[in-house]
Amino acid sequence: MITAKKSLGQNFLKSKLALTKIVEAGEVNSEDIILEVGPGKGVLTEKLLAVAKKVIAVEKDDRLIPFLQEKFAQEITEGKLEIIHGDILDFSPTVYSLQSTDYKVIANIPYYITGQFLRKFLETDYQPERIVVMVQKEIAQRIVANDGKESLLSISVKAYGMPKKVMTVDKENFSPAPKVDSAILLISNISKQLFTDNQIDEKTFFGILHAGFAHKRKILSSNLKGILPAEKLATLPQNIRAEDLTIQDWANLIKN
Repeated sequence: MITAKKSLGQNFLKSKLALTKIVEAGEVNSEDIILEVGPGKGVLTEKLLAVAKKVIAVEKDDRLIPFLQEKFAQEITEGKLEIIHGDILDFSPTVYSLQSTDYKVIANIPYYITGQFLRKFLETDYQPERIVVMVQKEIAQRIVANDGKESLLSISVKAYGMPKKVMTVDKENFSPAPKVDSAILLISNISKQLFTDNQIDEKTFFGILHAGFAHKRKILSSNLKGILPAEKLATLPQNIRAEDLTIQDWANLIKN
């Protein structure tokens, strides 16, 4: 019997509804190549294989590799499934001939790598078409920012795609149960169009964004004084803060 490894942040999902919702959010079809991160015992892998053209599953836990190889021996032989033993943060899409927008990422990752994971697949030149990932509920809410209050995290994600919280997944739906509830997060329409359309350098954009959010309690013009020209800052409403600007507001502020 394979039990979850605490050191790897493992929590095995056991909710059939959540599994179904993940596949639906991915809009997985017979033409799709799916990069599955953290297949665990293969319950989601099974559902993905039923509809996708091919699944590339990356698993860090060496104990699970022979288990998955045995469970999916036929699909591996048929070329429908490729199992890779490794860390997703070291994964290179080009090594496996994954080109921009010709694959989708579906992931159940340890929560402590959420930020690094999103940056890796959003900032790369070989972006997936969409990402469906299990995250802490509070993180999903911060990224979506339905309350109208943006954060450095939410704007960093929205610079590349459209985030949506698909559903909340109660902690009791995992084995072992984590301390917090989770949520399925979908990021669709992934591209670098914001930067190309507005002729903005990515590095410049994020440098200014970080400066804008550096001191949350300060008004935005104070945070950006000396970074953006005074005439640009003069266009901002007097008491506006970084959290009040939408992604397009940031683009308008930084372009030219």
